[in-house]
Amino acid sequence: MKLLTNGARPEGPAPESVAPKTRADKVGFARTLSSEWTKLRTVRSTMWTLAVLTALVPVMAVFVGATGSLQPDDTIVGGSLTGAALGQIGAAIFGVLMMSGEYSTGMIRNTLSATPRRGTVLGAKALILVTMMFVAGLIACSAGYQIGTMMLSSDDYAAGEPWPALLGVALSFSAAGALGLAIATILRHSSGAITASLGIILLPSLLGPLFGSWQTWVAGASPTAALQKLTQSSDAAPDIAGSLGPWPSLWLVCGYAALALGVGAWRLKSRDA
Repeated sequence: MKLLTNGARPEGPAPESVAPKTRADKVGFARTLSSEWTKLRTVRSTMWTLAVLTALVPVMAVFVGATGSLQPDDTIVGGSLTGAALGQIGAAIFGVLMMSGEYSTGMIRNTLSATPRRGTVLGAKALILVTMMFVAGLIACSAGYQIGTMMLSSDDYAAGEPWPALLGVALSFSAAGALGLAIATILRHSSGAITASLGIILLPSLLGPLFGSWQTWVAGASPTAALQKLTQSSDAAPDIAGSLGPWPSLWLVCGYAALALGVGAWRLKSRDA
């Protein structure tokens, strides 16, 4: 290379400098998953919330078994899983708090600084959440069903079909939790996200009769309708909860929960923490 006598560098394009990858850029999904799990399980209030959520269904099964407060056309499965509706609401609130708690404390900035790939953060949270809700829901519903079979007489009520209904109910908990997580990611505010989640879960069934002939379309698309069909409740009549079967109704709920997560991921990437 020809050197200039005055010590100046020769004119021409400067060589491109390649910035070294920072440690944060190399954080993969496995490490993010481990970090999110550690963060979740070390918060005492979170684990207590999960314990209460798991206890809701068995406690309600004991209450229903003790009072016999069932309709004549209800099944033992439906009576045993009366508390599943509360569990579904609890799962949605759990999902909201999992994300909104980080926004309220400002921890979300540290989280996104450690893992710049924001979709990875949300994906890790969602995977942990749906797994926890499925396991908790399956344990709770299985325990509730066992209590129901012991306390409710098969002479008075039809038995119903517990399998694979219990798996579907547990999966509906996961879908409700994912929906809450997505709404909290979009709104970034606990009370607003909880209100919106409860509205999506409860209002279609409550306001369905106001829509006349559209009732089956409005009420039948709600998470509550899918849950009622899976638990074989007497409230899941086709003229009220729609003509879709229990599993198609559940897949519909899972579909718009996944869509909401997609919108949440887009919002998380397109704005400041």
